[in-house]
Amino acid sequence: MLRQFHSLPGLIGALLIMLLGMSGAILSLDPALERAATSLSSGVSVAALAGRVQQHYPGAEQIQRTPSGTLIVYYSAAGEPRAARVDPATGTAIAPYAPSAVSRWIKQLHRSLFLDTAGRIATGGTALALLLLCVSGLLLLVKRVGGWRQLARPLHGNRSQRWHAAVARVALTGLLLSALTGAYMSGATLGLISDGMQDEPDFPSATAGGQDAPVASLAALKAADLGELRELVFPIPGESNAVYTLRTQQGDGYVDPASGALLSYRAHSGVREAYELIYQLHTGEGLWWLGLALGACGLGGVWLAGTGACIWWQRQGAKPRIAGNSGAQAAETIILVGSENNSTWGFARVLHDALGAVGQRVHTAPMNQLAPRYGAARRLLILTSTYGDGEAPASASQFLARLAHLPPNYATQFAVLGFGDRQFAHFCQFAKDVDAALAARGWPRMLALSLIDRQSSQQFAHWGQALGELLGIELKLEHAPVHPPTVSLRLLERIDYGIQEQESTVVLRFVPAQDDGGGHRLARMLGRASLPHFESGDLAGVIPPGSPVPRFYSLASDSRNGMLEICVRKHPGGVCSTYLHSLQPGDCIELFIQPNPQFRPAAGKVPVILIGAGTGIGPLAGFIRNNTGKHPMYLYWGGRDPDSDFLYEPELRNYLADRRLTQLHTAFSRIQNGAHVQNRLMEDAANIRQLIAGGAQVLVCGSSAMAGSVRMALDTILAPVNLNIQSLRAQGRYREDVF
Repeated sequence: MLRQFHSLPGLIGALLIMLLGMSGAILSLDPALERAATSLSSGVSVAALAGRVQQHYPGAEQIQRTPSGTLIVYYSAAGEPRAARVDPATGTAIAPYAPSAVSRWIKQLHRSLFLDTAGRIATGGTALALLLLCVSGLLLLVKRVGGWRQLARPLHGNRSQRWHAAVARVALTGLLLSALTGAYMSGATLGLISDGMQDEPDFPSATAGGQDAPVASLAALKAADLGELRELVFPIPGESNAVYTLRTQQGDGYVDPASGALLSYRAHSGVREAYELIYQLHTGEGLWWLGLALGACGLGGVWLAGTGACIWWQRQGAKPRIAGNSGAQAAETIILVGSENNSTWGFARVLHDALGAVGQRVHTAPMNQLAPRYGAARRLLILTSTYGDGEAPASASQFLARLAHLPPNYATQFAVLGFGDRQFAHFCQFAKDVDAALAARGWPRMLALSLIDRQSSQQFAHWGQALGELLGIELKLEHAPVHPPTVSLRLLERIDYGIQEQESTVVLRFVPAQDDGGGHRLARMLGRASLPHFESGDLAGVIPPGSPVPRFYSLASDSRNGMLEICVRKHPGGVCSTYLHSLQPGDCIELFIQPNPQFRPAAGKVPVILIGAGTGIGPLAGFIRNNTGKHPMYLYWGGRDPDSDFLYEPELRNYLADRRLTQLHTAFSRIQNGAHVQNRLMEDAANIRQLIAGGAQVLVCGSSAMAGSVRMALDTILAPVNLNIQSLRAQGRYREDVF
C-alpha cells in the first residue's frame, strides 16, 4: 500500500514536478548572483542613505532594499520613470536597474504556469503532491534499508532503483523544505491562509506642517538602520499631509517630513513574520547559500521524477503474464507468488512453463489469492521475497491471515522457495514465516525450505533439479534476467594454480578488447578504449556460449587498476568455468558489470577482517590491493595445498611488506594436520574479539558451507562480549558474498 501511496502522486505530478524543479533551480541562482553584485555597508542609517541619494537623484521617489542587500532607487528624470542600483556608501549609481525579462518569465511560470488562479492551484497541488512523495519516499527508504539507523548503508536493487534512492537521500531534506514552504505560500496566495500583510499602520490624520526638513536630519529615519530597511517612499511634492512611508524588517510606519517624528507605527504580527520566514526559506532571498542548496535539490527532484517514472515502467513490464494458466480448481500444481517489485514473477513464470511443458496442469497466482480449497491440487509451491524488516511483500500481505482461517490440507504437499539478500539481518524472513505457518497448520512438507540469495539463477536451477527428482521428471529451470549491455574484453594474462588437480584455479586479467595491454591510460585519455566503472567486490556477469543464464564472478580489481580481474575454479561439468578456463591470452569475451555496493570495506580507518576460502580470496585481494591508506586489514584464508594453490601468494607477501595487509592467517586442508579457515579464527579468537568489540568490520567471501562454519565460529568467539553475527549485520559490520 505504501508503494502505491508513493507511486500514484508521483506519476500524476511527474511533469509538473520536473517543470517546477527546473524553474526553481534557475530562480535559485538569482539570490547568489545578486549577492555577488552587492556592495554592503554597515553602520549607515536610513536618513544618511536617503540624504546621499537625494543629492544625486533630486527626483527620487522610492528606495528599496532587497533581501540580498541590493539598493534600488526609483526616480523621475526628464519626465521618465527610471531606476538604478546605488552604492550605500556614496548614494551614487552603480548601474541602471532593469528587472530581467527572462527571470520574470520563469518566475511567472514557477508561480502560476501563466494561468493565474488555476495555475496557482496547480502549483499548490504539486507542492502537496511533492510533500506526500517526500514522506512516503522516506518511509519506503527506511523499510528498504532495514531501519532508520541503516539509512546511510549501501543500496541494492537495479541501477535505476539505486540511483533513485541515492539521489533521494541527498535531496530529500531540501525537497521536503521546498514542498512545505511552497504549499504554505500557495495557500496564502489563494487566500486560504493569512499572510499578515493586511495589518497596516493607521495613516496619520495630520502632520506638524511647515517646511520639510532635510531628509538626512529626520530623527525617525536616523534611528532606523540601513540593514533593516525594506522600503522608503518619499512624500509626493506639493501634496498636503504627505509623509514618508518607512518599511523595515520589524514593522511599518509613517514619518513626518517636517518634524521627523514617527507619526504611526505597527510592528509586524507573528503571522506576517512567519510568512516572511517561510518566503525566505522557499526562495533563498537573503540566504543565497540556501537558495543554491534548494536549487540543487530541485534538480534532484527532476531526476527523481524521471527515474521514478522509469522504475514504474520497468515494474509494469515485469508484471505477471502467465500463458496457459489452468484454473485453480483443475490444476494439480499451484504456484503462489509473493513479490514487491514483480521480480519474483520472472522465476515463477519459468517454473510454470517448465512444469507445463512436461504435461502438468499449473495454476499461478499471487499469494493473496490463496483459495479456501483446491479441488485437484497435489502440491503447493510458494515463491516469495521479503520486504523491509522481514515483512510480507505487496502481493502476499494477506496470505498469513487467510491461511490462519483455513483448515489443514493433508492432501496437498507444500514447498517454499525464498528470495532475498544475505546482507540483511532478516534474510528471507517472510519465507521462513510462511514455511513455519504451513507446517504448523498441518500441511505436509514436500521439500525443505530453500533460500535464494540475490536472485541467483544457479541456485534456482539447483532447486528445480531437486524438485524434478522428487516428481520423477527432468525439470530444467533457466531464468535469464534482463542484464545491462555487455562490454568486450580481451584476456591479457592468466595465472594457473593446481594444474594437476581436477578442480584447478585460474586468475584471469582482462583489458579492453582494443587495448594493447600497455597503453590503457593513454587509450582512455584519447577516448579509444576504456573499462566500465567497477570496484573490487562488484560482480562480472559472464554468459557462456550455449546458455542464456549469466554466471557471476566477484571482481578482484578496481577499474582504476587498469584491468578486470577474476579468480575462477574449474567445476566438473561447469559450463561457464570450463569456458573461462579454456581462454588463452588474446581471446575476447563479452561480460557486464553488476554493482555490489553492499560488499565493500567501510570508509575510514576502522579495522577490516577479511575471511575467505578458495576463490573467495579474489575480492579480498582486491580490497587489500587498493588499501593505499594502509588501514588495518587482517586476512584469514583457507586453501587446499600451499604447494599447488596458494592463490595470490606473491601479491600477499608484497602487501604484508608494504603494510597494506596487517596480518595473514592461512589454513590448508590437504596437508598433514590440515585445517580450515574457521580453525584459524578460533586460534586467534582473543585478537578477533578485541578488534570487533572495537568497531572492526567483517567481510566474508566463499562457499555457503564455509560461510556457515565461519558464522558459528564468530558467534562462539563473540559470546563473551555479548555480540553475535545478527547484531553485527544490523550495524552493517558483517557482510557476506557467498556462492
